[in-house]
Amino acid sequence: MVSRDFSREKRLLTPRQFKTVFDSPTGKVPGRNVLLLARDNDLDHPRLGLVIGKKSVKLSVERNRLKRQIRESFRLHQESLVGWDIVIVARKGLGDLDNSELAQQFGKLWKRLARNRPRPQTQAEPEVADSRHA
Repeated sequence: MVSRDFSREKRLLTPRQFKTVFDSPTGKVPGRNVLLLARDNDLDHPRLGLVIGKKSVKLSVERNRLKRQIRESFRLHQESLVGWDIVIVARKGLGDLDNSELAQQFGKLWKRLARNRPRPQTQAEPEVADSRHA
């Protein structure tokens, strides 16, 4: 089981890590006032990066509230997100949602992202190898 913390290893920290996701996302989930971009990371845990600019959410208190709510939602859903680097881009209007609406919206977005995941090739390979030896 994946630990449900939000430690440093579960965050996108450098501009390069963000750029990698922005340049070639393998998963894209648009939502109301938000965009999720994701890319495979070959790790045993997901990583999260947030882009919440002043242009889309004016007040710092609102930006900080959004970050706390999104991180908490990510923390609770990370078991279904293993292997993704995820960048969340906030759009105008996201700060207008209350905490319960945010939790509900992100719950749905995580599920959609998990469903969009292409199945790993390694699961199919052993079957092919077995049929060749038979």
